[in-house]
Amino acid sequence: MSTAVNGASPTETSPAARRKVLKALSGLLLALFVSTLSSTVVSSALPKIIGAVHGSQTQYTWVVTATLLTTTATTPIWGKLADLFSKKILVQASIAVFVLGAVASGISQTAGQLIASRALQGVGVGGVQALVQISLAAMIPPRERGRYSGYLSSVTATSTIGGPLLGGVIVDTSWLGWRWCFFIGVPIAVVSLFLLQRTLNLPVIRRENVKIDYLGATLIAAGVSVLLVWVSFVDNSFGWGSWQTGAMVGGGLALIAVAVRVESRAAEPVVPLDIVRQRTTALAIVGSLAVGTAMFGAAVFLSQYFQLSRGHSPTEAGLLTIPMMAGILVASTVAGRLISSTGKIKPFIITGAALLTVGFAGLGALDSRTPILLLSVEMLCVGMGVGMTLQNLVLVVQNTVPLKDIGAASSTVSFFRSLGGTIGVSVLGAVLARSVQDQIAHGLADAGLRSTATGSDAIAVRDIVRAAYGDATAQIFLLSAGAALLAVIAAILLKPVSLRSSLDLTDKSGEAAVPAEAG
Repeated sequence: MSTAVNGASPTETSPAARRKVLKALSGLLLALFVSTLSSTVVSSALPKIIGAVHGSQTQYTWVVTATLLTTTATTPIWGKLADLFSKKILVQASIAVFVLGAVASGISQTAGQLIASRALQGVGVGGVQALVQISLAAMIPPRERGRYSGYLSSVTATSTIGGPLLGGVIVDTSWLGWRWCFFIGVPIAVVSLFLLQRTLNLPVIRRENVKIDYLGATLIAAGVSVLLVWVSFVDNSFGWGSWQTGAMVGGGLALIAVAVRVESRAAEPVVPLDIVRQRTTALAIVGSLAVGTAMFGAAVFLSQYFQLSRGHSPTEAGLLTIPMMAGILVASTVAGRLISSTGKIKPFIITGAALLTVGFAGLGALDSRTPILLLSVEMLCVGMGVGMTLQNLVLVVQNTVPLKDIGAASSTVSFFRSLGGTIGVSVLGAVLARSVQDQIAHGLADAGLRSTATGSDAIAVRDIVRAAYGDATAQIFLLSAGAALLAVIAAILLKPVSLRSSLDLTDKSGEAAVPAEAG
């Protein structure tokens, strides 16, 4: 087994080599933590934030959607740039963009300024999330990479699920205030920049006649953005069968169709279609869509369930999700080490997808009175499922492509995971809102009550609302179980492979292919 550390030639795995990797990884993990945290830390603070900047309900949605849009749309672009230019400079640039967006968000005085700042922050988030995985892939062979991928899974999932808890604590602390939901990440990002400058030394690519596919990148970003805007507002601002739906869906699909044609002819495509068409990559994309829906959906809707159906505060709701975070941490770490020692990855992806399905199926039976202990077991299963699949779906793709394409391949899988999370949360949220509305209306009608009731009747109305949220949340978790089942099928269809111990694919003579950028 060999490990290449910071651009050096592969050497025998040793404690000294691992220490070098961990030093370089420390800055990457800090950047990954703070960028992912920024997407969820505002969720429990949004009511106070929107009230402070005098925003509307539509602007409330856009504060979250703006970041998700730019993150998802720019991920494949950052990945392609990583195949053409210095990965170290790019990851530092993405952190700098993130810091600018965070500071601008924290000092915003109006809802419009906040939305624009969050969109800028999302550009940095997309770069960090893609480039951290790409940098790791440039340092460590796939087999040894499993040991370190567990750290990435733990950091990503913990910051995603722990974000609402931190946001609740910040807004509940009088001497901090909502602006610190944005400022809190700035010093951490600055520390990561300092660490990366000192510890990360990756080979610099020097290629002549480089052509960047600006047209393809623009078309992909535009098409995805139009569809995500539609998903965010359908069934709220306009109906599923409205002319707005027809225009946005038709326009988005047309832009993507043109983008596919442009990408098929581009000399340096942003998303290489020959990689996407490979069986392993295609199946990993299907699995990533499901895992993205699970990870983001669990973070958003479990927190909402504990607050609206069980009556807990934002901080308490965050604490109640600890079993899920524990499952992610333990499963990702243990699975990563076992993958590195055995070189086998498919069994762990199958097991993780199955646990994800079982966990969501169990949550599909919850109501407003489900015992917390039972919920904890189900959340533990969901957490273990996420921990065993999140980064391993990227790793299985990285194992099949040459080092020169590692950026585009990694970011493509990450792109679809973010896309799955964004679309999944939006669609499941629309289903939840409609179900809650219908169940509250039926409950009030059956009890002969009105939503404006007072006294003892107000308690009955509260119980009806809590029951409605509990039952509706169960429905969307059953839908999530169906999505997780697709991940199981995709995992089963993956070809059994052994992770290679070299950084690059071997040529016909059996020698490791040395990438041009390694000199």
